[in-house]
Amino acid sequence: MKRLLSILAILISGCTSTSLVNNWKNPEIVIFDANKVLIVGMTANEEARVKFETKLQKEFDKRNIESFRSIDLFDVEFTSSEKSEEELSEVELQLLNKDFDAILFTKIIGSENKQSFKKRMSDTDRFFDTFSYDYLEHQSIYYENGYYDEYTVYQAETSLYCICFGKERQLIWRGNIEITDPVDIDKTVDDYVKLVVFALKEQDLIFRKKLANEITGL
Repeated sequence: MKRLLSILAILISGCTSTSLVNNWKNPEIVIFDANKVLIVGMTANEEARVKFETKLQKEFDKRNIESFRSIDLFDVEFTSSEKSEEELSEVELQLLNKDFDAILFTKIIGSENKQSFKKRMSDTDRFFDTFSYDYLEHQSIYYENGYYDEYTVYQAETSLYCICFGKERQLIWRGNIEITDPVDIDKTVDDYVKLVVFALKEQDLIFRKKLANEITGL
């Protein structure tokens, strides 16, 4: 992990709005491949959500991995109100029955200066080992006004969950990423996606096979 963080620190220094501050991989997992992935960008900003999920989907398309955006699977009614644990379990079961084997879940969890953040910042250290618990804990991001206000540095988190049979929806990987002064949505999304893809490739998770003539921009 230290080697990965050192490499990323050099690559992103001074040329991007994002930085990886923490990186965890399930020690029981050496290599993880996925055939069908659900991409979830949890944010009330619809424009940012569409751009982010679409950009990530293109990365999967490059590698011939089937993926779906949550905006295409979760209707407005689903994300506009609070869901129960039973409802999330039903969603996971439906995904499993439709041959999904992974969820790549990204959310904004706070900011460096902690202005008007309604969740206790101590919660950011909590460990969510299943998608349903992670979603339930943060779902008000979608519909609650004032969940967070203007920040200088946003704290984001991307988690990779396996929803394979027998794996109990376990957490495979999690990365904590800081986003500094996100003025340009396109650039911020582009930087964030590049960082996530690079980190997953370094860990041999999904994005393992290097494409010929691939240009990462890092």
